[in-house]
Amino acid sequence: MLIRQFQAQRMQAPRDFIAIPSTPICVEIGAGKGKHALLFTEQNPQTTLYAIERTKEKFLAMQKQHQLEPREYLNPIHADALPWIVHALYPAQVEQFFILYPNPEPHNPAQRWLNMPFFEFLLSRLQSNGSITLASNIPEYIDEAEQQLIELWKLPYEKQKIAVDSARTHFEIKYLERDELCQQLIIRKPKGYTTRFDDFAPLQGQNIQENLDV
Repeated sequence: MLIRQFQAQRMQAPRDFIAIPSTPICVEIGAGKGKHALLFTEQNPQTTLYAIERTKEKFLAMQKQHQLEPREYLNPIHADALPWIVHALYPAQVEQFFILYPNPEPHNPAQRWLNMPFFEFLLSRLQSNGSITLASNIPEYIDEAEQQLIELWKLPYEKQKIAVDSARTHFEIKYLERDELCQQLIIRKPKGYTTRFDDFAPLQGQNIQENLDV
Protein backbone atom coordinates (compact mmCIF):
# COMPACT_ATOMS: atom_id res chain seq x y z
CA MET A 1 0.00 0.00 0.00
CA LEU A 2 1.30 3.44 -0.96
CA ILE A 3 0.19 6.66 0.63
CA ARG A 4 0.06 9.96 -1.25
CA GLN A 5 2.84 12.36 -0.44
CA PHE A 6 2.16 15.07 2.11
CA GLN A 7 2.36 18.52 0.51
CA ALA A 8 4.44 20.35 3.09
CA GLN A 9 4.81 23.42 0.85
CA ARG A 10 1.09 24.12 1.22
CA MET A 11 1.35 24.71 4.95
CA GLN A 12 0.79 28.37 5.82
CA ALA A 13 2.87 29.67 8.72
CA PRO A 14 1.10 29.73 12.09
CA ARG A 15 0.10 33.16 13.35
CA ASP A 16 2.92 34.89 15.26
CA PHE A 17 5.29 32.08 14.33
CA ILE A 18 8.72 32.17 15.99
CA ALA A 19 11.52 29.93 14.73
CA ILE A 20 13.29 27.62 17.18
CA PRO A 21 16.94 26.53 17.44
CA SER A 22 18.17 23.40 15.67
CA THR A 23 18.88 21.51 18.89
CA PRO A 24 17.56 18.16 20.20
CA ILE A 25 14.05 18.50 21.64
CA CYS A 26 10.92 16.59 22.58
CA VAL A 27 7.47 17.52 21.28
CA GLU A 28 3.99 16.86 22.65
CA ILE A 29 1.14 17.17 20.16
CA GLY A 30 -2.25 18.04 21.63
CA ALA A 31 -0.90 18.94 25.06
CA GLY A 32 -4.27 20.03 26.44
CA LYS A 33 -3.98 21.84 29.75
CA GLY A 34 -0.36 20.77 30.10
CA LYS A 35 -0.54 18.09 32.78
CA HIS A 36 1.82 15.71 30.99
CA ALA A 37 4.09 18.54 29.84
CA LEU A 38 4.61 19.74 33.41
CA LEU A 39 5.12 16.21 34.69
CA PHE A 40 7.61 15.35 31.94
CA THR A 41 9.68 18.50 32.41
CA GLU A 42 9.70 17.96 36.17
CA GLN A 43 11.07 14.45 35.68
CA ASN A 44 13.43 15.53 32.88
CA PRO A 45 14.52 19.02 33.96
CA GLN A 46 17.28 19.38 31.36
CA THR A 47 15.14 18.26 28.39
CA THR A 48 13.53 20.86 26.16
CA LEU A 49 9.85 20.14 25.47
CA TYR A 50 7.61 22.00 23.06
CA ALA A 51 3.97 21.39 24.04
CA ILE A 52 1.57 22.21 21.22
CA GLU A 53 -2.13 22.89 21.80
CA ARG A 54 -4.55 24.22 19.19
CA THR A 55 -7.54 25.03 21.42
CA LYS A 56 -7.19 28.50 22.92
CA GLU A 57 -8.97 27.68 26.19
CA LYS A 58 -6.75 24.66 26.89
CA PHE A 59 -3.61 26.50 25.82
CA LEU A 60 -4.37 29.38 28.21
CA ALA A 61 -4.91 26.87 31.02
CA MET A 62 -1.54 25.28 30.24
CA GLN A 63 0.13 28.68 30.08
CA LYS A 64 -1.35 29.68 33.44
CA GLN A 65 -0.23 26.43 35.07
CA HIS A 66 3.25 26.92 33.64
CA GLN A 67 3.37 30.36 35.26
CA LEU A 68 2.42 28.77 38.58
CA GLU A 69 4.93 25.94 38.16
CA PRO A 70 7.75 27.39 36.03
CA ARG A 71 9.86 24.99 33.98
CA GLU A 72 12.93 26.42 32.30
CA TYR A 73 12.79 24.06 29.35
CA LEU A 74 9.03 23.90 28.77
CA ASN A 75 7.73 25.88 25.79
CA PRO A 76 3.91 26.02 25.42
CA ILE A 77 2.90 26.62 21.79
CA HIS A 78 -0.55 27.81 20.69
CA ALA A 79 -0.84 26.49 17.14
CA ASP A 80 -2.17 23.78 14.90
CA ALA A 81 0.46 21.05 15.09
CA LEU A 82 0.87 20.32 11.37
CA PRO A 83 1.91 23.78 10.12
CA TRP A 84 3.96 24.45 13.26
CA ILE A 85 5.93 21.24 12.78
CA VAL A 86 6.52 21.98 9.08
CA HIS A 87 7.73 25.50 9.79
CA ALA A 88 9.62 24.90 13.04
CA LEU A 89 11.25 21.47 13.08
CA TYR A 90 14.49 20.35 11.46
CA PRO A 91 15.12 16.88 10.01
CA ALA A 92 16.02 14.31 12.69
CA GLN A 93 15.72 16.92 15.46
CA VAL A 94 13.17 15.31 17.79
CA GLU A 95 14.11 12.73 20.42
CA GLN A 96 10.52 11.90 21.42
CA PHE A 97 7.05 12.76 20.17
CA PHE A 98 4.06 12.33 22.51
CA ILE A 99 0.55 11.95 21.09
CA LEU A 100 -1.56 11.12 24.12
CA TYR A 101 -5.27 10.35 23.61
CA PRO A 102 -5.76 12.08 20.26
CA ASN A 103 -9.20 12.60 18.78
CA PRO A 104 -10.12 9.15 17.40
CA GLU A 105 -11.88 10.78 14.43
CA PRO A 106 -14.72 8.22 14.39
CA HIS A 107 -16.30 9.74 11.28
CA ASN A 108 -13.08 10.53 9.43
CA PRO A 109 -10.56 7.66 9.71
CA ALA A 110 -8.25 9.34 7.18
CA GLN A 111 -7.49 11.97 9.86
CA ARG A 112 -6.11 9.44 12.33
CA TRP A 113 -2.39 9.99 12.82
CA LEU A 114 -1.02 6.84 11.21
CA ASN A 115 -3.46 7.10 8.32
CA MET A 116 -2.33 10.60 7.32
CA PRO A 117 0.34 11.35 4.71
CA PHE A 118 1.66 13.84 7.30
CA PHE A 119 2.89 10.93 9.43
CA GLU A 120 5.75 10.44 6.94
CA PHE A 121 6.81 14.06 7.50
CA LEU A 122 6.59 13.53 11.26
CA LEU A 123 8.95 10.56 10.95
CA SER A 124 11.44 12.71 9.05
CA ARG A 125 11.70 15.04 12.06
CA LEU A 126 12.45 12.13 14.42
CA GLN A 127 16.02 11.14 15.28
CA SER A 128 17.29 7.66 14.55
CA ASN A 129 16.30 5.49 17.52
CA GLY A 130 13.86 8.22 18.57
CA SER A 131 10.34 7.31 19.67
CA ILE A 132 6.71 8.27 19.22
CA THR A 133 4.36 7.48 22.12
CA LEU A 134 0.77 7.07 20.92
CA ALA A 135 -1.81 6.43 23.67
CA SER A 136 -5.54 5.71 23.38
CA ASN A 137 -8.44 4.28 25.36
CA ILE A 138 -9.99 2.87 22.18
CA PRO A 139 -8.77 -0.65 21.36
CA GLU A 140 -9.77 -0.36 17.70
CA TYR A 141 -7.65 2.78 17.33
CA ILE A 142 -4.60 0.98 18.70
CA ASP A 143 -5.30 -2.11 16.58
CA GLU A 144 -5.54 -0.05 13.40
CA ALA A 145 -2.35 1.85 14.25
CA GLU A 146 -0.56 -1.46 14.81
CA GLN A 147 -1.68 -2.68 11.40
CA GLN A 148 -0.42 0.51 9.76
CA LEU A 149 2.94 0.23 11.50
CA ILE A 150 3.35 -3.31 10.21
CA GLU A 151 1.97 -2.97 6.68
CA LEU A 152 2.52 0.66 5.68
CA TRP A 153 5.21 2.31 7.78
CA LYS A 154 7.18 -0.86 8.54
CA LEU A 155 8.32 0.36 11.93
CA PRO A 156 9.15 -1.56 15.12
CA TYR A 157 7.00 -0.84 18.15
CA GLU A 158 6.10 -2.05 21.60
CA LYS A 159 2.48 -2.29 22.73
CA GLN A 160 1.91 -1.57 26.42
CA LYS A 161 -1.03 -1.61 28.77
CA ILE A 162 -1.06 1.61 30.78
CA ALA A 163 -0.96 1.14 34.55
CA VAL A 164 -4.20 1.86 36.40
CA ASP A 165 -2.47 4.44 38.60
CA SER A 166 -1.01 6.40 35.69
CA ALA A 167 -2.06 10.05 35.65
CA ARG A 168 -0.28 11.75 32.76
CA THR A 169 -3.30 13.59 31.37
CA HIS A 170 -6.77 14.56 32.52
CA PHE A 171 -8.22 12.19 29.91
CA GLU A 172 -6.05 9.34 31.14
CA ILE A 173 -7.20 9.84 34.72
CA LYS A 174 -10.85 9.89 33.63
CA TYR A 175 -10.58 6.79 31.44
CA LEU A 176 -8.74 4.74 34.05
CA GLU A 177 -11.22 5.74 36.75
CA ARG A 178 -13.93 4.32 34.48
CA ASP A 179 -11.96 1.05 34.23
CA GLU A 180 -11.35 1.53 30.53
CA LEU A 181 -8.41 -0.21 28.91
CA CYS A 182 -5.75 2.36 28.12
CA GLN A 183 -2.89 1.29 25.85
CA GLN A 184 0.07 2.86 24.16
CA LEU A 185 2.38 2.11 21.28
CA ILE A 186 6.04 3.05 21.67
CA ILE A 187 7.10 3.44 18.04
CA ARG A 188 10.81 3.44 17.18
CA LYS A 189 12.59 4.84 14.14
CA PRO A 190 15.44 2.47 13.27
CA LYS A 191 18.82 3.71 12.11
CA GLY A 192 18.82 3.94 8.32
CA TYR A 193 15.02 4.47 8.04
CA THR A 194 14.34 6.98 5.27
CA THR A 195 11.46 9.22 4.21
CA ARG A 196 10.87 11.55 1.27
CA PHE A 197 11.34 14.55 3.60
CA ASP A 198 14.75 13.80 5.08
CA ASP A 199 16.26 16.84 3.33
CA PHE A 200 13.26 19.15 3.74
CA ALA A 201 14.34 22.19 5.74
CA PRO A 202 11.87 23.96 8.05
CA LEU A 203 9.95 26.73 6.29
CA GLN A 204 10.53 29.10 9.23
CA GLY A 205 7.57 31.31 8.51
CA GLN A 206 8.01 31.40 4.73
CA ASN A 207 5.07 30.27 2.62
CA ILE A 208 6.49 28.35 -0.33
CA GLN A 209 4.09 26.74 -2.81
CA GLU A 210 6.19 25.15 -5.52
CA ASN A 211 6.80 21.66 -6.84
CA LEU A 212 3.37 20.70 -5.59
CA ASP A 213 3.05 17.85 -8.07
CA VAL A 214 6.26 16.09 -6.95
